[in-house]
Amino acid sequence: MITLQRFIRRCHIVAITEAILACVGRPFPMEPVRTVDAIHLATAQALDDPPALVTIVTRDVRVRDNAKALGYPVE
Repeated sequence: MITLQRFIRRCHIVAITEAILACVGRPFPMEPVRTVDAIHLATAQALDDPPALVTIVTRDVRVRDNAKALGYPVE
């Protein structure tokens, strides 16, 4: 239970902005990328935090490969 609470505190909800949608339309390092996956990756990029400070949590190979190619740590 403590681990779940710690995880929840580290998660953030981010509104999808026009800037994020513009990024979704650009190519990603590993294509093809599904629309929802592109939104998640573009949102991480829009945070303006260095990639080392943002961890992408996924079980999807395409998201994992793109996140790593963009410099994000992946769990």
